[in-house]
Amino acid sequence: MIIQLEQNITASNKEKLNKKLEELNVKASDIVTQHHHYVIGIVSNEIDVRVIGEIEGVKDVFRVNDSYKLVSSKWKVDNTIINLGDGVTIGGKDFAIMAGPCSIENEEQVESIVKSLIKNNVKIMRGGVHKPRSSPYAFRGLGIDGLKMFYKTCNENGIKIITEVMQVSQIDEMIDFIDIFQVGARNTQNFNLLDALGKVDKPVMIKRGISGTIDELLQSAEYVFAAGNEKIILCERGIRTFENAYRNTFDINAIPILKEKSHLPVIADPSHGIGIRKHVSKIALASMVAGADGVIVEIHHEPEKAFSDGAQTLSFDEFDTLVEQFKILEQAV
Repeated sequence: MIIQLEQNITASNKEKLNKKLEELNVKASDIVTQHHHYVIGIVSNEIDVRVIGEIEGVKDVFRVNDSYKLVSSKWKVDNTIINLGDGVTIGGKDFAIMAGPCSIENEEQVESIVKSLIKNNVKIMRGGVHKPRSSPYAFRGLGIDGLKMFYKTCNENGIKIITEVMQVSQIDEMIDFIDIFQVGARNTQNFNLLDALGKVDKPVMIKRGISGTIDELLQSAEYVFAAGNEKIILCERGIRTFENAYRNTFDINAIPILKEKSHLPVIADPSHGIGIRKHVSKIALASMVAGADGVIVEIHHEPEKAFSDGAQTLSFDEFDTLVEQFKILEQAV
C-alpha cells in the first residue's frame, strides 16, 4: 500500500494517520523524496483503505501488492519523464539517444565525438571515467580529472553527460560534473551505493545485473526511490546465459515487461547486449520496436583503437546510419 500525503500535512494529522495504521496492524515506513511525502504500508490482512483516505492530509491511497511498490506502475497514471533541462528529456514522446565511448581517453577523442553528436542532434554523451574491468591490468579510466575535462567540453557544446559511479565515495566529487549517474551491472545490488544515490537530486540509470532477474532490477530501483530519489531510469543490457556466440543474451522481452511493470523509463543497451559491432544497430532498432524509451550505444572515431570495448563500438559512419534508421522507424512505429 502506498499512502501519498499532502505536502502541508499537519503534525497532528500525521499522528492520527500513524495511530490508525498501528490500529490496523500496518507496518509503516515514511519516504520523503524530492517531490512528495509517502508512507509505505505493509499489510498482512485485508483492510478498508477508505478509513485511511478519510484522514485529513492524506492525498491518495493505492493498493500495490508488488514487493517493489514505489516503482510499480500500479499506482501512477502517467509514466515518469526525466527532465535534464534545456529541453532534453527521457521517457517522453521523444526517443532518447545516448552515445559515446566506453572509456574517456583524451580531449581530442571527446571533441571528435561531441562533433558527431551535434551533427546527429544527439544531446546526451556517455563515457566512462571509472571503469570496472574484469582484469586488473586493463585500462580503468582517467578518474575525476578525466571527468572534469569531459564535462568542460560537453558543457560548452550543450551536451548532457551520463557516466558510471562505482562507489559511495565517488558521488560527491562527481556530482557537479554529471547529469546522470550510471549504476553498472556489477553494482546493481550494491545497496550502500543505491541508498547513497537515493539522497542526491540527480537522475540515476540502473543497469540490469549480469545475471539479474527483472524483479531484482526493479527492487534495485526501489532502493533508490525509497531513499528519496524519484529520478530513476531502468536499463536492459543483456544477461549472462549458457550461450557464448555473443557477449550477452540481450533480453528483448524485458523491455515491454519492464514498461508494463513500472512507470520508469526504459533504456536499451545493445552494445553490451550483443557485443558485436555489425549487429549492434539491428538490436538497437529492435529495442525501439519493443517499446524502449531510448538507447545507449558506444561510438568512437576509431573503434579498432579504442582503449576498451572496441569490438562492440560503432564508427561515426555506422552511428550516422543508425540515427537515420531511427528516424525512419520512429515514423513507422
